[in-house]
Amino acid sequence: MSVADLPTLQREALAHAAPAAVRAAIRERRWTGNTKRLALGYHQANVTILPERYAFDFMRFCHRNPRSLPLLDVTDPGYPHPTLAAPEADLRTDIPAFCVYRDGQLVERVSDLRPLWRDDHVAFLTGCNLSIDQVLLEAGIRFPHLVREDAFPAQYRSSLPAREAGVFRGPVVLSYRPVPEAQLLRVIELTSRFPLCHGGPVHVGDPGRVGIADLAEIDWGRKPEPSPGTVPAFWACGITAQAAALASAIPEMITHAPGHMFVTDLPVSDRTFG
Repeated sequence: MSVADLPTLQREALAHAAPAAVRAAIRERRWTGNTKRLALGYHQANVTILPERYAFDFMRFCHRNPRSLPLLDVTDPGYPHPTLAAPEADLRTDIPAFCVYRDGQLVERVSDLRPLWRDDHVAFLTGCNLSIDQVLLEAGIRFPHLVREDAFPAQYRSSLPAREAGVFRGPVVLSYRPVPEAQLLRVIELTSRFPLCHGGPVHVGDPGRVGIADLAEIDWGRKPEPSPGTVPAFWACGITAQAAALASAIPEMITHAPGHMFVTDLPVSDRTFG
């Protein structure tokens, strides 16, 4: 076994692990990478943490932009345990990496939020399309991030505006997938069944029509490689919350680092919870 092989072997070991086992590996720093293909079949969540004074505005922002920010859970102020999504978990330690924004600027990236956690913090968990990796694999849809360790979806600020709520505004962030032409209708139909994972694509075809002039000029994620025989498809992305932090310039917002999600206990299905 070489050191270069170890990340892949660890990821495959965690792919079919229970969510609690994945969170334990993250908490104990045995896993510090991105969370693609971990705990297959369970929801992974974007996490946005705000002072309570901004929580109602952000709740409305989520409700007005459900394709980007489908709500899975909201914590009580100062309580770091997501009661609906994973009651035994601790959001301060069970995410591989966090981004801290202050006054519209990314100021630091941390792996343990306990020193920064306050009694007025409210955490929002919103859906992520990494949650349907197993669904895509079982359907024979092999996007690059599903089959290559070095691949990860690219994300872009689009020209589509998010619907404003209170202090929150900004562009809709889109996540890109190159879809084989023969599978396009199947991918649209399949992903549309999962609204808590962003649903179907919001745009298919020319990236320029949603304000993306060059696919090589990414805002988050990894630059995609040329994919002959594919059609560009774009899904709403939870990083819309981070774009709102930059645009709104609120005093503080803490989020997961892109690609480093929170793994919940919620099984993925094509139904909403309730």
